[in-house]
Amino acid sequence: MPESRRATAGSVPAGAPGRGLPRWDLGDLYASPEDPAIAADLDRAAEEAARLEAEFKGRLAGLPGGALAELVRRYEAVDERLDRVFSYAQLLFATNREDPAVGRFYQGVRERVTGISTRLLFVTLELNRIEEEPLEARLAESPELARYRPWLRTIRAFRPHQLAEEVERVLHEKSLTSRGAWVRLFDETLAALRFPFRGRELTSTEIFDRLQDKDRATRREAAETISRVLGANLRLFCRVTNTLAKDKQLEDGWRRFPRPISARNLANQVEDEVVDALIAAVREACPRISHRYYALKARWLGLERLEYWDRNAPLPEDPDLRRPWEEARDIVLEAYRRFSPELADLLERFFREGWIDAEPRPGKDSGAFCHPTVPSVHPYVLMNYQGRNRDVMTLAHELGHGVHQLLAAKQGHLMAGTPLTLAETASVFGEQLTFEALLEAETDPVRRRVLLASKIEDMINTVIRQIAFCEFEIALHDRRREAELTAEEIGALWMEVQRRSLGPAFTLREEYAVWWSYVPHFIHVPFYVYAYAFGECLVNALYAVYRQQPEGFAEKYRRLLKAGGTLRHRELLAPFGLDAGDPGFWQRGLGVIEGYIDRLEAELAEVA
Repeated sequence: MPESRRATAGSVPAGAPGRGLPRWDLGDLYASPEDPAIAADLDRAAEEAARLEAEFKGRLAGLPGGALAELVRRYEAVDERLDRVFSYAQLLFATNREDPAVGRFYQGVRERVTGISTRLLFVTLELNRIEEEPLEARLAESPELARYRPWLRTIRAFRPHQLAEEVERVLHEKSLTSRGAWVRLFDETLAALRFPFRGRELTSTEIFDRLQDKDRATRREAAETISRVLGANLRLFCRVTNTLAKDKQLEDGWRRFPRPISARNLANQVEDEVVDALIAAVREACPRISHRYYALKARWLGLERLEYWDRNAPLPEDPDLRRPWEEARDIVLEAYRRFSPELADLLERFFREGWIDAEPRPGKDSGAFCHPTVPSVHPYVLMNYQGRNRDVMTLAHELGHGVHQLLAAKQGHLMAGTPLTLAETASVFGEQLTFEALLEAETDPVRRRVLLASKIEDMINTVIRQIAFCEFEIALHDRRREAELTAEEIGALWMEVQRRSLGPAFTLREEYAVWWSYVPHFIHVPFYVYAYAFGECLVNALYAVYRQQPEGFAEKYRRLLKAGGTLRHRELLAPFGLDAGDPGFWQRGLGVIEGYIDRLEAELAEVA
């Protein structure tokens, strides 16, 4: 999810975090790190990988369609078994980043899985060497192989960028001690940071929550503490960022990708020109959206200029109350149920069966995600629930991912997953359903204005801010091709895009120049961030279709989710009369945000 969600009105006194917040039960994967089923699954996967290598390696070019189908089916089964173990290790590590035993277990699983999967690299490499005409003939002769056509299309998109098998093997095996090691160092360092604040040592989740305090002095103190702690660790974060950017540059060069963002676009199954159009449209809209809104917010707060710690400040009319977990659950489920009882029934399982970890605690990942694990099990949601409306929207967002993953699981392990651009569709749509339900139920005009403002800020964070992040990454990776960047140079790039996106209402102090260093997306998945803006604008357009033509929409929407990774964005959107390749598509999505600002200005004018 985007790194910052807004706080709005609630129904519990400020500072009450709630009790009995759920911790997930990973027992559907494995009972514990000592579960003998883990070693058994890894051993079985290793044995099957060895058999596949012995039976098929070097022979794929001459295999008939039926034999190729058998190979892919068996490959899928081994890969799912490996992903099941690795998913368990990832989820355990996400809630215990400071536990050395958990870190050791996680690393051990990564090493074993990497070693086994290395023996299977030949499958995709050799499939990609088959020419189109012979492959089409085999697809025609084997319905079993034809079922995997979407997966084959996805992997074969990388044919022009595939390297020799020996090189691919080295890159795969060395990822443990190269890229993977740097990512783990970043994650563990970030999780271990503590922020001194009024006699306490706060986690990142706790200190960032203070940025939404009603008291401006509290926000300023929290922001300055964040800047100091990030600054004290900047040398390490700078080294990680430079190393990973150089690593990406080298691999992109070997694979002949024309631009740093091109590999991500290909993985997202979206054309470079479509992403370029999105970035250009959002950048051009900044004066009409973020600049305009933040000028309005400054006046609302009675300030001549906003400081960086005011960006997510609660509004003067915001009572800064908190909702108990049970209320958040009921709000989200009811919003989904009004749209589709089938989807709500699926989401109830997350609460009933222990698939959510919502309790903030030291050592836990400070963000939020929904991990799909494997189709034979189910997804798991992680978040840090603080009781704000922002957290209610985060819950709706991550459960949107969850319902998408559950419905797509029927496509099987190789075809259930979607590219990032489409993965955000269900999550953002779930947020929209929840917001509209909250707004409709709120009769108090003051709280309605606060809700409306919070939605605008969420959308700015999801669209404007994420595209600014993307522009920062583009500039950073371009500059890294020339030479290693100093912390000051990286900070200057960050400040440039922040000033451009936030606008003249802000005074951005120099200490804000270190805030790029805590954003995990830059480290985990370069250029991930534009997918949020893609998804938000797509859902804005999709939701407009729903409001105009509600009859039959829910069924078409479920079919979209059930398709998983078998269809691309143009094929998925066609039933709704939408096309992301249309130059006006992004303007349509951005226009929804502008419309909300118009509505807020009108409501404020009524009480002026």
